[in-house]
Amino acid sequence: MPDTTTKKSPATVPESLQAQKDLQLFYLFSTTLLSTMQLNKLLHLILSTLVCEENSLFCRAMLFLYNQKTNTLQGMLGICRKSTDGLQLVGADPANPLSGYWDLDEDAMASQRQSDFCTKVRETRIDLAEGCQIVSHVVDERRLYRIEDVECLKCQECDFISRFGVSSFAAVPLVTRNNLVGIIIVDNPFKHQPITDQQLQVLQLFANQAGMAIENTRLYRDLEEAHAELRDARQRLIHGAHLAAIGEMAASISHELKTPLITIGGFAARLGRMLPENTSQRHCLDTIISESHRLERLLGDILTFSRKPTICYQECDLAEIIRTCLADYAHALEERNIMLKAVIPSGTCVIQGDSSQLKQVCINLIVNAQEAITQDGTLRVVLTTKEERGKICAVASFADSGGGIPEDVLSKIFTPFFTTKRHGTGLGLAIVNRIIQNHDGILRVHNVGDGAEFQVVLPLAVCG
Repeated sequence: MPDTTTKKSPATVPESLQAQKDLQLFYLFSTTLLSTMQLNKLLHLILSTLVCEENSLFCRAMLFLYNQKTNTLQGMLGICRKSTDGLQLVGADPANPLSGYWDLDEDAMASQRQSDFCTKVRETRIDLAEGCQIVSHVVDERRLYRIEDVECLKCQECDFISRFGVSSFAAVPLVTRNNLVGIIIVDNPFKHQPITDQQLQVLQLFANQAGMAIENTRLYRDLEEAHAELRDARQRLIHGAHLAAIGEMAASISHELKTPLITIGGFAARLGRMLPENTSQRHCLDTIISESHRLERLLGDILTFSRKPTICYQECDLAEIIRTCLADYAHALEERNIMLKAVIPSGTCVIQGDSSQLKQVCINLIVNAQEAITQDGTLRVVLTTKEERGKICAVASFADSGGGIPEDVLSKIFTPFFTTKRHGTGLGLAIVNRIIQNHDGILRVHNVGDGAEFQVVLPLAVCG
């Protein structure tokens, strides 16, 4: 019988092998895009897989992001083949060609960003109205272009070709939900190989998948941000509920606490006047008096913080408020050998606010500085003006030489009930911060020199 077996043509086997190789390549690229939700890493992986030696596609890849408002392309990332050494195939099974994904560690990505080629790409900005017309076609028509035109390479309209030593290149748009994100430009300047039709098909498929991956990454980032905002809102609601509970509790027991405290303090003071000093009985009475006053202050702080403040806005002179507070505490500072250095303008700094609450702010900051210094130090109070958030503001700074605030404490000092003092309530600075916020101001704190500095920034009405 004659042999009826169909013989495959010599071209059929290579085509089958190429199809198998393309399938494996597309699988690896797809799983790679699904391996991370970090946009920066995703962009590095996209370009690296296009130029790595193993895939034998292109020698260089450049990413330009599109700015619709300015109609420009800004270079963001450039990777050439020699900078893909850190690209690793992870989880690949030798028995299964459709397995694994590519990965890059932080060091490899940092090395790519620091390369001369990437630096040159990041310094490149293409004006689509006046720059390379081929790139403009890619943006306008949102389709892939392959450039091998000799006339284009001699074009004098822009320096894109000469800047990167391009001989022939292909440009493909990155599109998500019909919105242009940017373009990827690839070329082979080192081997001077032409870009084949098969490579263009691969590039187009890569770009389609990359666009969807970028969109998914952005959606995931937006979801994380929304989740973080909801979490913060929940924490604020819980915090508000706690404060409301404290306010109700403080209001309900204030009368019951205040009356016996006044009675205890009054009788203790009367008994103290009957006893000679330097006796154990006098010491006990002084302790009773001191602790009753501390309880009164604690109750007052809780009531102040838990109640919704009523602000009587009117023009008040911040310079005069500071002068008054410093005069009231000059004797106490002198007793502790604390040198006061005040730089207060002779004129007025008028703001819209509640003078009594602003005086409370100054007193709290002066007392805090006094307690931080303890003995033989310096308190420097300066009042100046500067522009802040588009407004002319008064800036009152209170700087002490009390050794500063530990870095791990700085972020917590305005938190209600947080205190490092043995007998502190943790409400003083929280009250100060809320008063400043209610006056549309800012309260800042940082360490300077051998101490800490608090800055109170308030919008200025008139300065004379």
